[in-house]
Amino acid sequence: MAVAWVIAGVVLLGIELHHFAFYAVFVAAGCFAAAIVAFALPDAFLLQALAAVAIAILGILLVRPRVDAALQHHRRAGNLSPGVHGGLVGQEVVTLDRVGGPGRAGHVHLAGERWLAVSGADHPIAAGTTVLVTAVDGTTLIVWPVDGHVPEEEEP
Repeated sequence: MAVAWVIAGVVLLGIELHHFAFYAVFVAAGCFAAAIVAFALPDAFLLQALAAVAIAILGILLVRPRVDAALQHHRRAGNLSPGVHGGLVGQEVVTLDRVGGPGRAGHVHLAGERWLAVSGADHPIAAGTTVLVTAVDGTTLIVWPVDGHVPEEEEP
């Protein structure tokens, strides 16, 4: 049973590394605590589960707020982005190619990456136009021209 707890903990650490929500890391710590109990008392399944739950809850309630506060301090200092929506909305970028409406996505270059983007206007936006990110829909940015003017352009 100890091996199962360790495997669950490793999987949860992988999930945490992907999402950085600081919940899975504490559940993983609970799994590792349960693995320690399982090595000492292999038949005490209830005690193992209680150790996992107790450590996870204590971590989430006592440690996570401090970690979050420390990260908030760094975010205010400009070292970290305050999340996808907070960090990207309001950014000015230039379109790399033509950006149309839904179903006719184009691309912009933002934060060192190429992002899918759709026009928030009723008209497509030409390549090379400076646009403002107004919203994020999944992994697609909704953009509007900074000057508010969308040049008349024929649909292909």
